[in-house]
Amino acid sequence: MSSILTNSAAMTALKSLQATNAALDTTQSRISTGLRVSGADDNAAYWSIATTMRSDNKALGTVQDALGLGSAKVDVAYTGMNSAIDVVDEIKSKLVAAREPGVDKAKIQSEIGELQNQLTSIANSASFSGENWLSHDSSATAYSATKEVVASFNRASDGTVSVGTVSIDTSASKLFDANGAASGILDTTFLTTGTGAVTVSVATLDLTAANIDDTDIDDMISAVDGALTSMTSSASDLGASKGRIDMQSDFVSNLMDAIDRGIGTLVDADMTKESTLLSALQTQQQLGTQALSIANSSAQSILSLFR
Repeated sequence: MSSILTNSAAMTALKSLQATNAALDTTQSRISTGLRVSGADDNAAYWSIATTMRSDNKALGTVQDALGLGSAKVDVAYTGMNSAIDVVDEIKSKLVAAREPGVDKAKIQSEIGELQNQLTSIANSASFSGENWLSHDSSATAYSATKEVVASFNRASDGTVSVGTVSIDTSASKLFDANGAASGILDTTFLTTGTGAVTVSVATLDLTAANIDDTDIDDMISAVDGALTSMTSSASDLGASKGRIDMQSDFVSNLMDAIDRGIGTLVDADMTKESTLLSALQTQQQLGTQALSIANSSAQSILSLFR
């Protein structure tokens, strides 16, 4: 039946064109944003997962920064310790030279004194971001020998989150301790057993003290050698800690990349597919427009029947 009040063909063509336009809008949005799921209305589950993982990935970025800061602190302490080892090794050589009969101990002590000053300078300079692991005061209120570096951000299956840390014990790396008890590697005192019988430390030993004999010098050599052993062990521990932090930093970087890939799998648009679909929808839109035009013109043909 032909009717001028109800044009079924035009209504059908209009519905088809509206559906095509809606699909075209969706495709154009995906192409412009690069996302298949850009909001909760596209896919609530995928959007929720992606939003949570993006937040976690941002937290992991902060963890990576913290690991970089921690690595720098360890590296500064390790560098300072290595430099101090070289200086203490030189002091040991000077003490051995002092055992030679007839040498001028005053001149050797002058050289040792400069080396001792260098040790103090190294320890005081080995500071990064306000922290010094080689020279500190263990009696300070806020002092803690265990330093923690943020190393991970974890989300459990029940949704609870936690932060993991790498703990580093700095008690074995302190060269000087201003706590009054002189408990650092270089300021811990010892008593020589020779005629001089002086109480000194590696940082304060003095060959020009009264009545210093070969036994006293031997005791000094032994003490310096013991300090070298402790410093070498501490440098080894610091190196191991730095290696662990560097490995964790690499892992966090790889983890962030993996999470980005996972998010992309959920919400990124397939641009090749969308571009192909765009061409098809544009053609459908043109055909739909023509079909609607034809359906609307059918009413005009009815007028010819009344002429």
